[in-house]
Amino acid sequence: MSILDRARGGQNALERVMNAIPGFKGYREKELRRDADRIQREYLASRLEECKKTLNHWAAEASRGGALDAINGIETARKGLEKVVARIRYADRGYAGFFDTAKVDEGVLERVYTFDADLVTDVESVREAARGSWDAAPELARRIDALDTRLADREAMLSGIR
Repeated sequence: MSILDRARGGQNALERVMNAIPGFKGYREKELRRDADRIQREYLASRLEECKKTLNHWAAEASRGGALDAINGIETARKGLEKVVARIRYADRGYAGFFDTAKVDEGVLERVYTFDADLVTDVESVREAARGSWDAAPELARRIDALDTRLADREAMLSGIR
């Protein structure tokens, strides 16, 4: 079941009745997409935030082991992770509100939703790199940078839509 389907399933009786009003269903569908987008972004951000525990553990291990040069790599990964988490959490929704003067091209919006669904794979790639030991920090930082680049691609896709 998709996130959008879960949002639809949470409709109350009044919302279902209102969906029968001509024109309202399209508006409500966009609101459901907005809700689904928010839910997905929060899910992805929280999945990435779980990596912070690993980075803290790595920093402690490297410090105890006297590998102080590794701490720089771990801190680089931590800063990149914080940036990407914030970028996901506060990303543009790609949807203009019902009363906004600028409207969104539905085709572009559909590409953004497909793109966002693919971000799950990128987030899991970052999480996979965080399963190793602290010497995997450079690879983790590389994957975080790749995710950051993908988020920049998303922003570019949305530019000019609002």
